[in-house]
Amino acid sequence: MSKNSNAMGWTVTMAATGINLILGLLYSWSVIKASLVNDWGWTNTEASLPYTVCVALLSFMTVFGGRLQDKYGPKKIALIGGILFGTGILLSAYAKSPFIMLITFGIISGVGMGFAYASATPAALKWFEARKKGLIAGIVVAGIGVSSLFMAPLTNSLLVNYSTERTFLILGAIAIVSLVVFALILRNPAIGYIPQAKRGKPIVSHGDDYTWREMLKMRPFYFLWLTYFLSATAGLMLIGHIVSIVNVQSGSNKGFLLVMIFAAFNTGGRILGGFLSDKIGRTSALLAVMIIQAANMFAFAFYTNIPLLILGVSVAGIAYGALFALFPSTTADFFGVKNLGVNYGLVFTSWGIAGIIGPILAGRVADLTGTYNTSYIVAGIMLVLGAVLVKSIVAPQRREAISA
Repeated sequence: MSKNSNAMGWTVTMAATGINLILGLLYSWSVIKASLVNDWGWTNTEASLPYTVCVALLSFMTVFGGRLQDKYGPKKIALIGGILFGTGILLSAYAKSPFIMLITFGIISGVGMGFAYASATPAALKWFEARKKGLIAGIVVAGIGVSSLFMAPLTNSLLVNYSTERTFLILGAIAIVSLVVFALILRNPAIGYIPQAKRGKPIVSHGDDYTWREMLKMRPFYFLWLTYFLSATAGLMLIGHIVSIVNVQSGSNKGFLLVMIFAAFNTGGRILGGFLSDKIGRTSALLAVMIIQAANMFAFAFYTNIPLLILGVSVAGIAYGALFALFPSTTADFFGVKNLGVNYGLVFTSWGIAGIIGPILAGRVADLTGTYNTSYIVAGIMLVLGAVLVKSIVAPQRREAISA
């Protein structure tokens, strides 16, 4: 076994980040939805359903995409995912009925997104020693956060200057070309590769490699799954309702600005959370994030002007973003990197469930009470429960320790 230069590791990391950057097209759907309602005469429900299906498939297809990329390598699966994602967007130009759009954008693009997303982070993490996993995961997942800052303005500009049909065609072409290029760069390190450590520091190894079947027999997996669900619900609730929350609590129609602020801090939180976890440990960083977010949720009802709402949204963005670096790196710590694609895919299904429950919970509470106050309390309690679970999470015992 020989030490190798990590130049290729950084190249793969940048390509993985680029993949997530393009997949962030998903978050421009709110702009597209308005065009479908105004120009094509669809109802809000009809125009929202393709996005909902795409998000659900992203979560659950990550499991299958992760399993396939563990078996066949990230390049092939990311290529398939990228082509499917872009093709679904292209075909949406011809989807003149909500049902067809459900198939093109909802199903085809959703499956493609799950495959491509599942290939990005594991490929990058395998090139670096365990001490850097948090930072690398944070950089890769920051791609989607950055994407939300410019994809929506790009989509809006296309819709202003072109038809909805032409916008779908342009975005689909951008997605296919970009994702194919980035996918071709992805690769796993050769067998026997040993990542370099900083001079004078020993290499920290990854956790033992467990298959998904072995992982499902271990208590730490279920604690991680529940913790991810409990911690992600608050952020997903806010993402779905920021504009309405700003209007209800401050009377302002500037909610779109807070959407951009949330996106910016969400991006920063992904890198910061990963970096912090490398320094103080995964569970310590996760515990800190959940306590801060819980306090923020319990206080959110008192944010009744724009400056306070900016503060609350900024804190929520950092805490929510940090989860996307902490959970893949913790999964790798606990269950190894060999099967990280499918293992993290299974953990990530909790995010999909939270993505359904969080927005529905907030919407239902707002419909019944006219405010979001009760939903903040529920989210805060969920975070406290998650913090208690974090204190109970113990990494699986090393195989050599078990056999000794």
